[in-house]
Amino acid sequence: MTPGAVTRIGWGDLPAAVRSAVEEIVGDRVVEAVSQPGGYSPGTADRVRTATGRRAFVKAVNPALNPDSPVLHRAEARIAGALPATAPTPRLLGCHDDGDWVALVFSDVAGRHPRTPWRSDELTRVLDALQAMAVALTPSPVGHVPTAADLLARDFAGWQRIAADPPPRLDPWARAHLDELRAAADGGVAALTGDTLCHVDVRADNLLLDAAGTVTVVDWPWACRGPAWLDTALLLVNVRLHGGHDTEALLRRLPLTADVDPAALTGVYAGLAGFFADSARRPPPPGIPTVRAFQQAQADALLPWLAQRLG
Repeated sequence: MTPGAVTRIGWGDLPAAVRSAVEEIVGDRVVEAVSQPGGYSPGTADRVRTATGRRAFVKAVNPALNPDSPVLHRAEARIAGALPATAPTPRLLGCHDDGDWVALVFSDVAGRHPRTPWRSDELTRVLDALQAMAVALTPSPVGHVPTAADLLARDFAGWQRIAADPPPRLDPWARAHLDELRAAADGGVAALTGDTLCHVDVRADNLLLDAAGTVTVVDWPWACRGPAWLDTALLLVNVRLHGGHDTEALLRRLPLTADVDPAALTGVYAGLAGFFADSARRPPPPGIPTVRAFQQAQADALLPWLAQRLG
């Protein structure tokens, strides 16, 4: 399952003052805007071209579309502005924030999302890029971000919430192993130590590959300080979701995960599965009708893997 089908506004739907502010950041008049697929924001996600051929990527949103999205855009502006040139990320050109609309303007990346199910060559390129990114972002170049443990502690308590109020259609194996899953998720939180700046939302639709195979990691609002292996471990959830690869063998082979305590990895996957299963039963957030189905699909992909890892 691939993210998408959000009701997204486009460049032409932005107020004139916001468009003018973006054009001032780009330094020219926008004459073309092409909306980009994927993701879960109901705001704009446009590749724009100006009268003199300059290109940029623009994302803009206000609270009327979704009350949380402007907060995430502001967080991403702070983080993206502090990322070093050595990180495989687009450059933040500027931010417009009038208290209602928040617009971020990035350098344009002439790329596409990796194909899913994942192709072996593209997966190798992305995994290599994540390894290089972990090196470039250790120690964290951004000081004003939470630790991974602080950021994910509430999410990883999903099995506790499920145990207190089990949904009628809870996976039978999960229902029979709630105590194990809760304990594993607690251990997962404890394992999230480190001083690497982690993206924490690495999946196919947050990655771009250009014609030369260069990888760019986009959308950084959730960045935090954690272990160097975290983003690689999280990408394998997306690989597991789409199938076609032995994620267990990858964990054992990849340099960033090969020497990690297996219990720590199991704990992180247990915490994520609890978050997805707990969140999927909630009403969808405003303007983002498809996210709950995507969360359920990720829970469904993780639970058989956890059954295998927990024995």
